[in-house]
This record gives sequence, C-alpha cells and structure tokens, in this order.
Amino acid sequence: MTKTDLPDLPFDVARLHAAYAEGLSPVAVMAEAFARIAAAEDPAIFLHLRDREAALAEAAALPPFDPSAYPLWGIPFAIKDNIDVAGAPTTAACPAFAYHPEADAFVVARLRAAGAIWIGKTNLDQFATGLVGVRSPYGVPRNALDPEIVPGGSSSGSAVSVARGLVSFALGTDTAGSGRVPAALNNIVGLKPSLGALSGTGMVPACRTLDTISIFGLTVADAWRVHRQACAFDAADPWSRVMPAPPLAAVPAGLRIGVPDAASIAFFGDEIQAASFEAELVALQAMGCHVVELDFTPFHDVARMLYDGAWVAERMAAVEQVFRTQPDAFHPVTARIIGSADRLSAADAFRGIYRLAALKRQAMAAMAGLDLLVVPTIPTFYTVADLEADPIGPNSRLGTYTNFVNLLDMCGIAVPTGPRGDGRPGSVTLLARAGEDAKIAALAQVIQTEAGSPLGATGWTLPSVPEPKAAALPDEMAVVLVGAHMTGLPLNPQIAGLGGRFLERTQTAPCYRLFRLPGPPPARPGMIRAAEGAAIEVEVWALPLAQVGAFLSLIPSPLGLGKVELADGRLAVGFLAEAEGVQGAEEITALGGWRAFLARQG
Repeated sequence: MTKTDLPDLPFDVARLHAAYAEGLSPVAVMAEAFARIAAAEDPAIFLHLRDREAALAEAAALPPFDPSAYPLWGIPFAIKDNIDVAGAPTTAACPAFAYHPEADAFVVARLRAAGAIWIGKTNLDQFATGLVGVRSPYGVPRNALDPEIVPGGSSSGSAVSVARGLVSFALGTDTAGSGRVPAALNNIVGLKPSLGALSGTGMVPACRTLDTISIFGLTVADAWRVHRQACAFDAADPWSRVMPAPPLAAVPAGLRIGVPDAASIAFFGDEIQAASFEAELVALQAMGCHVVELDFTPFHDVARMLYDGAWVAERMAAVEQVFRTQPDAFHPVTARIIGSADRLSAADAFRGIYRLAALKRQAMAAMAGLDLLVVPTIPTFYTVADLEADPIGPNSRLGTYTNFVNLLDMCGIAVPTGPRGDGRPGSVTLLARAGEDAKIAALAQVIQTEAGSPLGATGWTLPSVPEPKAAALPDEMAVVLVGAHMTGLPLNPQIAGLGGRFLERTQTAPCYRLFRLPGPPPARPGMIRAAEGAAIEVEVWALPLAQVGAFLSLIPSPLGLGKVELADGRLAVGFLAEAEGVQGAEEITALGGWRAFLARQG
C-alpha cells in the first residue's frame, strides 16, 4: 500500500486490517484520518481534535499486528463529546459545563485496549437532548449526503464522521433514538445495545435509567465487532448487566417479524418513505421471514411519555446545578425542554411509572410469538430550514419509531436498505427484547448485504462478509431441536427467552425415527434412534450453560435430552424420546421432519 493509495483506502475494519496484513503502517492511516478531517472543511463535526502527533505516537506504539489478540488494531474512531477521554475536555456541547476527566470512560478504555486509536470528540445536540443535530452552540455538522437535510441527533458529529469516512466507527449515546436517527439520515449502521450491556461509567447522563452508549459503523460487521469489545460488566456502574455478545450466527429461517399495521403506521405524508419500507418488507419475506402486522398504539403511547412525562425531570436531575446557576449557557430549545420539568411533581413521576408498566404489559403482549419488530428508522426527512421554522415538531416526529425503545428495555439496530425512489437513503430498524442484540445484528447484516448500497457518503462498496460460523461458545451448550422449539414454532420462546441463539438448520444422521406424540396442544414430535431410520431435519441452538437446568425443567415426559448424531458425524445434546413413549404414536419418519408434518396438517 503506497502513500498515494491512502486517500482511496476504505476505512471499514475488514479492508484496513487487510491493508495492515500487507504491511501498511497504522501511523500512515492516522495521518490520513487527520488529512480527511481537514479536507472535509466542516468545523462543526468535531468539538475537540486530538493532538495529531499524540495519535501518531500511539499508533506507532501498537504491538505487532494481531487482529485476534487486538480486534480493533489500528482502527481510528471518534467519540461523542458527552463521553470521557482522559485529558480531553468533555463539554456535552455546553461550554459552561466543560470539565477535564482524569480517566477514560469504561467503554473507551476497553476499545483502546483492543487497539483502537481515538481521533477526536464530536458535536452533539446539547446535553444529548434532541434528534435533529441542530441544537449546539458549536454549529451544525453538515449531513454527509445532503447539507439541506438535518444531520440527525443528538449524536450528529459521530454519525457524520463515520458517513464521510473520516473514521472507521464512532461512539454515540442513545436515550430516545440518538444512536439510530442520525444513522438513517447519513446512510450508516447505528447499533443501540440493550440497556446495561455497555457501561455508562464516564458518560454524561441525559436520562440515566434509559441511556446507553451506542455505536455507528459503516457496516454491521464493524458495529458488532466494536460492540463485542465494548460489552462487559462494570461493577462501578449500577445499571450494568451481564449481556451476551457472541459471534454473529446464521439467520434462522421462518423468523416472525412484527410491523405496524396500516392503522398505526405513520409517515406524515411521505409516500416515498412508505414505499421504501414496504419494499423492505417484501425483501424480508423473500428471505423466508413471516411478516405479522400488529397494532402499534401501545408503542406510540410509550413514545409520547418520554418528553410529555416525568422522564423530562430526569434530564433536569442530570444538569440542574448548571441550569439553575447559568441558565443562559443553555441552547434556547434545550432550556425550554429541560425547564418544563419544573411543572412536574413527585406524584407525576410515580403516575408515569405506573402508566409505563401498564403500557409495557400491552406492548409485550403484542409481541408474543414474534421474534423481533421491524420499523422505519425515521418516518420522513426534515431540512435545516424546517427546524428553523419549527424547532420542536419535526424533532418529535423523528422519534416516532425510536422514543419507546429504551423505555421498553429493547435493543435495536438501524441498517441501510438502499436508496429510496428519490435517492435519499432508506433505513429500517430491527428491535428485540433485551439481550437479543446478536439476533437482530445477524439479520441486519443480511439486509445490508442484500441492499448492497455504498457505505455512508463515501461511495465505497460493502466488503465481502464471511459466512457466520455455527459454533457454541465455551460457556454455551449446543442443543439439537427437533420440534415445537424450533424457530417460529410455539415453544421457541422458551429457549430464546433463556438466551438461546440459533446456529444452523441441518439434518441428523440417517438413523432416527420420528413420531407425532399424543397429548394436548402444542403438538410435539418424539424422535428415537433406530437401526433402520432416516435423516430428520433439525435445528441447532446454543444455550448458555447456566440455563440448561431451567430448560430441562420445561421438557415433559417422554421427552428428554441425549446425544444426537448429526449428518456430518458430530454428536450434540438434543431432544430424544423414550422408546416406550412412542408406542402407539403416529410415525411420521417418511416426512423427514416436524415442519413437513405441520405443512401436511395445513
């Protein structure tokens, strides 16, 4: 790789690491990152640039290239300026609030330990209050694709820096959609982890009970790689939780996907956006997913609570000292929003908690039997001029499909779906229950691959993605499923709810017989090993070892777990029936699997 090649070098992790393997110096890449920032000629992207020589020196001091030991070796990244970096100012886009932390935020420290090199701190809607990216005293970063469109917020600078190829990834934060809306507006990936998966130590809170650090990447693979390095339990953070972050596995067939029905979907008159979303649903069905329409009213009701209810008071709690003593330091719109907390009482807070609990029960009931939700990331687009005319309304509408997510303790990932009919970027967000981040990221990777659109505003093509390896981790057990626990079938929530994740669909060795067991619904099969049998279609899932006992307790007689031989000779723990238990049962071996039996039943 010659020096003249660097301006054309894509900054996704796969191609940077390929270049490093061929001998490219990370010092040259850091120098190129600073050159790209200068060439961008947009001083509103970064609020603080790291000293160039310090970044180059850190790159020069990296250990020998070893992406296994250092998965982010030599990767340049940016950090939203409400997340601490030792020695650099943290402003939260409020000069009067600025301080100089002595330590890196927990997540920043983990990424640097993995070999990543930080380049600068990025602009944001002040105190992370907004989805538009125009509420900063430091100016408005230009949208990477169209300067007339808002860049999105609050993580505006982080999203734009990635979309323009200035850095490989960037950290944002997400309370109401700040890690997803800017991704949609700039044609990149925005990963919003489950609450507690990424430590909040060293992050300036907006709503501490709802906040999470988020990740912007050019590709799903990059965002997930970063997430795996950042995801760790932090005893110093009372909201930290142990969350799985396994390698991405293959996407199971037959996923059941919930989408807003015609009565509860909203595009605010944007027919092009409606057509783009409908086209993506058709694409998902072509992949084998089952689309289920549901009434989204409970989700919309939760979304309205974020700014119309007691959680505004939580924003006040985070900044009250500055707000009371230096009110003029606040952006006028930010001051108006946070100041509205003064009309709320402690009783209002409890009433909000009660109402949220009731609405959450309704929302989760609506999701029963579904694997995930798919929604438009944004319902429509707004320009900078639109926000000058109305600073509140467009911001509120941009949160239509994001504001409810953290209140309902869900994970999400925004992924590009290719350009709309008018050339603007298309994007959908995949949402799932807490802890199911890997499931939605795996499907997002397929969506991005199928769309094949250029990365951000760079014109770079999507790098090839290796086929996911189907393997259980050391703290997991591979489990062979043969019946109602398989993807999309009635008992699948039992294994998914225990943290199980799909690995592959395959067949057994040709030495099994399959029966339809008698008993009440849901119908169940029983499989036994036999000298004369056939290959039976099965699924292999990975189940956390800590949940094996709980899973066993859900298995009724005559079923149990035993060793099952797969078509390639592997042995794995799986469902088997006692021989006496299938006496008199209908044999369905010839059908080759439980799904074929269900299809025959109609």
